[in-house]
Amino acid sequence: MSRLFGTDGVRGAAGDFLTAELALALGRAATATAWETLAAAPQVLIVRDTRESGEMLESALAAGVAAAGGHALLGGVLPTPGAALLTRRHGFDLAAVVSASHNPYADNGIKFFGPEGTKVSDEVEQRIEVIVAGEQIAPRPIGRVRDLHGADADYLRELELRFEDLDLTGKRVLLDCANGATYAVAPEIFRRLGANVDAIATAPDGRNINDGVGSTHIEGLAERMVAGGHDVGFAFDGDGDRMLAVDRDGIVVDGDELIALAALHLRADGRLPGDGVAVTVMTNYGFHTAMRDAGIEVAVTAVGDRHVLAELLQRGWALGGEQSGHIIETGFVPSGDGTAAALLTMEALGDGDLAERHAMSKLPQRLVNVRVRDRGALEGAKAVWDAVDAESDGLEGRGRVLVRPSGTEPLVRVMVEAPGEDECEQVAAKLVAVVEQELG
Repeated sequence: MSRLFGTDGVRGAAGDFLTAELALALGRAATATAWETLAAAPQVLIVRDTRESGEMLESALAAGVAAAGGHALLGGVLPTPGAALLTRRHGFDLAAVVSASHNPYADNGIKFFGPEGTKVSDEVEQRIEVIVAGEQIAPRPIGRVRDLHGADADYLRELELRFEDLDLTGKRVLLDCANGATYAVAPEIFRRLGANVDAIATAPDGRNINDGVGSTHIEGLAERMVAGGHDVGFAFDGDGDRMLAVDRDGIVVDGDELIALAALHLRADGRLPGDGVAVTVMTNYGFHTAMRDAGIEVAVTAVGDRHVLAELLQRGWALGGEQSGHIIETGFVPSGDGTAAALLTMEALGDGDLAERHAMSKLPQRLVNVRVRDRGALEGAKAVWDAVDAESDGLEGRGRVLVRPSGTEPLVRVMVEAPGEDECEQVAAKLVAVVEQELG
């Protein structure tokens, strides 16, 4: 049996790969795995985003939980970080999120969180896969499936408590909710904190999630910001665990810049444990320069928010994230949270303006995806690594080169950062040519 779990749960075309039968099997297996460390029936929270397949998969997943002797609690539409937060706050044994994040509506996914609010480990995922593949589980009395009323209200209450000192009175904010899981809660919390809020993509119909809107299609928000009338704009993805910002001039501000802004703010306020921040290998070189100048230590991880979170928990740090807009503040929730990250940005700005608060200077960056026959062959491609070493030496202290295989596709990703656009393009072109010659 091939692996079901990818870098962020089980994900694929709903009704084709991710069927009701598979969702039932996953719910049953995850509950059986939870039973192995519990003496009582597992309490399993289930939430979803707004895709048309969400209700079907939610029902099947809940049936699997009950069939394995667990109690399924249906929280309805809620951002992914809400599941992580409420699991930890209310002592649930397991949570499952039905979402394919920023993917189109036809896809869906299932990811699991443990009792601490963190994604379950690779070992737990492997154990779930073994049971799905056919391992017998101990028979248990059938569990119940119940609605959990007020999950969204609980999530909003936690946001209010975290940002109780944040006064957004007079701030004109534009939100793009991607017709996804933040469509109700994000505008509501900004309004509760005093902001004048306009929101777009807040009418989900099951098929319009991420459809030309949200953080992966931020150009629409940028155009509206240029039109005037707002101080700042924020765009979320379908499940609400990432966010990108746009300033009043229509300039997109990515996760690197937002993490830098938050790090400087929390450091100045004495709320940056260890004076450190964790980011991935994709983070812009300019971020490292800015943090070095500020005396903030930077830990670098592999791509993926789970790797960032693991580094934060190991070091006892509080802040980290990815260029894509996953921003984690562990003091609030051990997960990327787009809405909380937007509020943290407003907190960091204070009376300032995002267009005038530059926490870092980004280096020009060029990223090229090169299609190859076998991405695994990159490791032994000496000519490629010789070229990488040569170009890295030429950029030492001024920029960097990163060449890595895709985790899911037959691609090699070539990324170059250099002080100038021309040099960046030239170095990238050289490396792409070598990769194509050796692996294409």
